[in-house]
Amino acid sequence: MKKKITNAICIVLLLIPAVLAVAPLLFLLTGSVMDTSEIREYIGPVLGDGEGFAVWRLFPMYPTLVNVIELFFDSPEFFQMFWNSMKITAGILTGQLLFGMPAAWGLAQYEFPGKRAVYFSYIVLMLMPFQVTMLSEYIVLDLLGLTDTLSAVILPGMFLTFPPFLMYRFFSEIPPALIEAARVDGAGELAVFFRIGIPVGSSGIISALVLQFLECQSMVEQPLIFLKTKRLWPLSLYLPEVDLSHAGSALCASFVALVPALFVFLYGQDYLEQGIVASAIKE
Repeated sequence: MKKKITNAICIVLLLIPAVLAVAPLLFLLTGSVMDTSEIREYIGPVLGDGEGFAVWRLFPMYPTLVNVIELFFDSPEFFQMFWNSMKITAGILTGQLLFGMPAAWGLAQYEFPGKRAVYFSYIVLMLMPFQVTMLSEYIVLDLLGLTDTLSAVILPGMFLTFPPFLMYRFFSEIPPALIEAARVDGAGELAVFFRIGIPVGSSGIISALVLQFLECQSMVEQPLIFLKTKRLWPLSLYLPEVDLSHAGSALCASFVALVPALFVFLYGQDYLEQGIVASAIKE
């Protein structure tokens, strides 16, 4: 009996933070089908349009699809920014596959002078926040004539060091005997990479791409600095532009923008756990 009570208490204590973590998602879903006047009544005090404290209801008093219709049929700007986000994300992930993955393989499987220095330079660059490299990136992009284009956001993202670092951890765990056996059988270096490296290290590749996808979907500073034309902005810059009069469509847009990231996260959850474990292992 005592054990059952203890288990019940533990379950309740674990459910409380779980519910708090899911609460923002429920608020978005509720606000998406809530009337503007009702939203104004609940969160008006927070945005300076009323007095007292903000409140919220788990279920709206008068559910409506007006916000959904307005977003999907009367907001072309939303779709333009949504596709800008998809283009930026696709470009960065493609670049990571073309450049980051071979770099991680070479760093993990080959010995060359200065390898240790290259490895630590990856770590240093990975730890640097964007604010440190922002000015130098802007100068280089301006000299190349790429500012105010999507390439200004895509090109630096293609060479971020964290995804290759994560892939490196998985590539370095491949048994040397397996690679040596392939070489003895006559496989060239490219064959070893494509037939052994990528399949065996697929968990690291997918976890790196999932993390990079989530990062790309929430980019704010990079497009804000490098993109001056509003039609080039990603969706992450569209949402802060909405005021209280369009709060319902803003909540609906937030929920729709969250859906792709949610599906990617659910698909790659197991790979993310493996990636976290691998990145925590010391060299």
